Amino acid sequence: MTARPIAVVGASAAGLAAAEALRRFGWRGPLTLIGDEPHLPYDRPPLSKQLLHGAWEPEKLLLRTKDQLDPLDLDLRLGTRATGLDVAARTLTLDGGEKLACAGVIIATGVAARSLPGAEGIAGVHTLRTLDDALTLRGLLAGGGRRLVIVGNGVLGCEAAAVARELGHEVTLVGIEEIPMAAAVGAEVGALLAEEHRARGVQLRTGAVDGFETAPAAPSGTGGGQVTAVRLANGGTPGSGGVAAGGEGGSRLPADLVLLAIGSRPAVEWLADPALDTTDGLRCDAYCAAAPGIYAAGDVARWDHPHHGRPLRFEHRMNATEQGMAAARNLLAELAAEAPAAGDGDATPAQERRPFAPVPYFWSDQYDLKLQAYGLTAGADRIETTVLDRAQRRAVALYGRDGSAVGVLAAGLPPRRLRALRAVVATPLAWDEAREQLRAALASGQDTP
Repeated sequence: MTARPIAVVGASAAGLAAAEALRRFGWRGPLTLIGDEPHLPYDRPPLSKQLLHGAWEPEKLLLRTKDQLDPLDLDLRLGTRATGLDVAARTLTLDGGEKLACAGVIIATGVAARSLPGAEGIAGVHTLRTLDDALTLRGLLAGGGRRLVIVGNGVLGCEAAAVARELGHEVTLVGIEEIPMAAAVGAEVGALLAEEHRARGVQLRTGAVDGFETAPAAPSGTGGGQVTAVRLANGGTPGSGGVAAGGEGGSRLPADLVLLAIGSRPAVEWLADPALDTTDGLRCDAYCAAAPGIYAAGDVARWDHPHHGRPLRFEHRMNATEQGMAAARNLLAELAAEAPAAGDGDATPAQERRPFAPVPYFWSDQYDLKLQAYGLTAGADRIETTVLDRAQRRAVALYGRDGSAVGVLAAGLPPRRLRALRAVVATPLAWDEAREQLRAALASGQDTP
């Protein structure tokens, strides 16, 4: 009888971390890594920064070369999409119709970029999620002087705006909220970012997109025409460069290129088994388990964080790697417990499952400014921001929820300083206690106003 493999669905940072951890923790059986893109696993954060800018080539984004993957003895299925999962049978269906019966499954399919109604098929309207997306957009930005409208003023939109301005393009950044990245970092830190973008020449606009204007595309182009402008709905806030649209009360933003950076959706549409909860990602317990033998890691996973007492889902690079390793360890612990009954010679020695309780970390590079944060910054009900140097955009912010401090962010501080702040939110502390610890950390580094 052929041994069943462990299948990792998603050749992503989380998927690669899971595959490597499975081998490192002792899995000797077949191991299948499935990825819907044709590329070897690569790093995504540089897509909107170094790769888009042209400073890095695609090879530099590879997390492992083919030679480095060979020792894992993978059944590597690139350009292959999983289309279904029978949870009880632990059996995957692949896009060619193949059924793959598994000992266990780790789902690391990440997220997909959101689009807008009417955008499909219009030349010049792009999203930025994959390597191919980034290379296409980089080619279009290779020459200066384009009018780029970025729809969405979150992390991705702000990073892309910074790169495009450095490349010499006219950039308009449009958001439903007035302050860039406010949902992620709060109003005061977001206001500092807005000041930096304005100082660099980015036009900031507030409003919802109502549609696109197009001109006939070149004969070799798409059937939807070439984008010429973005229309904002009634209530959009006009600014320099906005032209009122035909008595509608909105505005028109001329554009040669449009980047839709309006967020993402977890890639769970292929998971139709009713045993799984796919509301805002794949719901997992504290061990990253969605069902017996089925685990998840990375952007797609929404799991019970032991310290925060509620399900969380992070779209952050460090979390992807850490959760991939945690899911692998806990799956192997479960399989080891099943092994005596199953007579499975490929199982690892018995071990304990452990709850996954990371201190989340994320960063964003915009121009010469680096933002770094530990813990939870989104969804805070209390934020206290200390501006250390407004001209240099240097600031520290503490984020609280339900009376506890849960996150800390530093803008313009060296990494060693932020690491010293990590302890403030490693586990939720009472707000006043965390506030005093933060003040002491700042005073010790002489970073006081």
